[in-house]
Amino acid sequence: MFKDLKIQLFADGAAIETMKAQYETGIVDGFTTNPSLMKKGGVTDYNGFAKDVLAAIPDRSISFEVFAEDAETMEQEARKIAAMGPNVFVKIPIVNTKGESSLPLIERLSADGININVTAVYTVEQTKNIVAAVSDKAQTYVSIFAGRLGDHGYDYIPVMKEAVDICHAKENVFLLWASTREVWNIFEADRLGVDIITVPDDVLKKLPKVGTKTPEELSIATVEGFAKDIASLGFHIL
Repeated sequence: MFKDLKIQLFADGAAIETMKAQYETGIVDGFTTNPSLMKKGGVTDYNGFAKDVLAAIPDRSISFEVFAEDAETMEQEARKIAAMGPNVFVKIPIVNTKGESSLPLIERLSADGININVTAVYTVEQTKNIVAAVSDKAQTYVSIFAGRLGDHGYDYIPVMKEAVDICHAKENVFLLWASTREVWNIFEADRLGVDIITVPDDVLKKLPKVGTKTPEELSIATVEGFAKDIASLGFHIL
């Protein structure tokens, strides 16, 4: 069932052994990382980690993020990351912690043919500005954090629906659904025409289960789980 999806599946994480295993499944079309995932994955050497990942995964899109706050240093980092390999996308947050826009830097890098993954995007207006800024000399991912919008009570469907049309106005711009929370998000994104969705490993592992049980069979499986736990508790109501 999930194999009929048109959307590309990108694995989201920074544990290299997990990334290698995901690559070997053949299900994953690309990979994304970020500083928080690197911390969680125990990465201690950024450049060493990137080198190892690219050696193990030479033919899939891989996004590595800049760390700097100021535009000058961010640009130096971006150019170094871009030089790591032809399958590398440089992740640049749409704003820094001060709320200063990264659009001038994004425009410069894109004009120089550097593939960019613009991250931490949340609004239609940000999406419009990104698409207007990038050139046709490189590819651009616009990563909208749909899951986090939902976590804060915002309806992300209208945002993603409008963003699809905005991004598809340029052939080299691709909309990416970030912060996936559940398997159903993949089907939502595919139905809306989103190009890419980043999926954490715990959600990827659930994909083989898609379509294997009917809702009625899920009812039985659920109470079977209850029964096992009841037996292990060893106490009684009556």
